[in-house]
Amino acid sequence: MNCPKCNSEYILKNGRTRSGKQNFKCRDCGRQFVMTPRHQPIAEATKKLIDRLLLEKISLAGIVRATGVSERWLQYYVNKKLGAVKRQVEVKSKKKGKLIIQCDEMWSFVGNKDNKQWIWLAIDVSTKEIVGVYIGKRDQAGAQGLWDSLPPVYRQCAVSYTDFWSAYRIVFPQKRHKAVGKETGLTNYIERFNNTMRQRISRLVRKTLSFSKKLSNHIGAIWYFIHEYNASLSIN
Repeated sequence: MNCPKCNSEYILKNGRTRSGKQNFKCRDCGRQFVMTPRHQPIAEATKKLIDRLLLEKISLAGIVRATGVSERWLQYYVNKKLGAVKRQVEVKSKKKGKLIIQCDEMWSFVGNKDNKQWIWLAIDVSTKEIVGVYIGKRDQAGAQGLWDSLPPVYRQCAVSYTDFWSAYRIVFPQKRHKAVGKETGLTNYIERFNNTMRQRISRLVRKTLSFSKKLSNHIGAIWYFIHEYNASLSIN
């Protein structure tokens, strides 16, 4: 018998667990263990699979069924992972010059449909990167949050195409803001990305049982998808 931590053979009996199993202790590292633990460590391959499944339109209950992990462990893992996701866009550096972005807001909710959380997004028309993200109310503060989330080069140089929501006109510089209708096709890219998010993130489906119950996880899941989306783009 070897220690599961340091592989030492110097093992002593160390009483019994509350369930009556023989407990052992390693003399070298002090690790305590039983021979056949009820809860086995989750394999790294399983964790990587879960990371990929979190990017698809599948509920946590579905991930439990697909991977065999416990619901309690999965919720702990998801809380920890989404809580650690960086809340800032990461895009390839750009030179000052002609930049064009499209912006839009997408409705979502947490807990119940009265608790609306609007997802403000900006996409670079040339690279298709998501370059701005803010999650909050659909008001002037929301538009300001989107503007503040843009990398400096976009705030300095980019022409922004949006819908006619008044908050954009208040926050975005007048000379580089263009309010347009859907019929112009000048917001097609961001509207298509909105659809991609609804197709890929189960929390954002309009009629779903997989809606977010916790705001921090809702925000973390959106950022997690956006980081993975940007990283998947092939940009010269």
